[in-house]
Amino acid sequence: MNTITVLLTAQGTTSFTLERVAELAPEIWTAIAQTLAMLLVSIPLAVLIGTPLGIWLYSMSPQGLRPRPRLHRVVDGIVNTLRSFPFLILLIAIIPFTRFVVGTTVGTAAVIVPLTINAIPYFARFVEQNITQLGSGVVEAAQAMGATRGQIIRDVLLVEAKPALFSSITIMTVSFISYSAMAGLVGGGGIGDFAIRYGYYRYETGVMLIAIVLMILMVHAVQLLGTTFSRRADKR
Repeated sequence: MNTITVLLTAQGTTSFTLERVAELAPEIWTAIAQTLAMLLVSIPLAVLIGTPLGIWLYSMSPQGLRPRPRLHRVVDGIVNTLRSFPFLILLIAIIPFTRFVVGTTVGTAAVIVPLTINAIPYFARFVEQNITQLGSGVVEAAQAMGATRGQIIRDVLLVEAKPALFSSITIMTVSFISYSAMAGLVGGGGIGDFAIRYGYYRYETGVMLIAIVLMILMVHAVQLLGTTFSRRADKR
């Protein structure tokens, strides 16, 4: 008798959860769309701006193509400072700037601003490290053939570093999926906001678990795509 009661209770709980999921389906899709919007804007902007910044950091380093040690130390310090900010603190600290840029401090658009600011130095450092790890041999070979600095960067360094750059984009995207979840604490929308509203404030554990599964699936999808692109770019 007790066994039957337990089974019925478990079935009732499952039924309730599925009904609840169906009821919340529009909000779930909205949360997924908001998270994707954050990533599809901030990550490309970070790559677009962070790539030349990373190349500059490499070129102006003491071992770079055009050493400028003093200037490099200044910019390097700024990059390190921006990278060291915990995202949640940065999110709050630049509220006036966010309001100036997008006209609001809440919602998905408002979260994209600090995400992008945090992602640019993050990716710039990846670019610098990926190029530096190629070693001086490829640069010396290109210089021996009479290549200019622009040709060395465009046709040698970026081409050789392409697989590592794809891997870096993957790592950055996975990290910023978790950062986007923190946006829920300030009403930024997305899966994190959905999980906080239903899992934390309303104690709906089942709904929160669904949000967690969605985040995990998103991370696995990004990792799979990133690994695929990295392998295709590696011609060795």
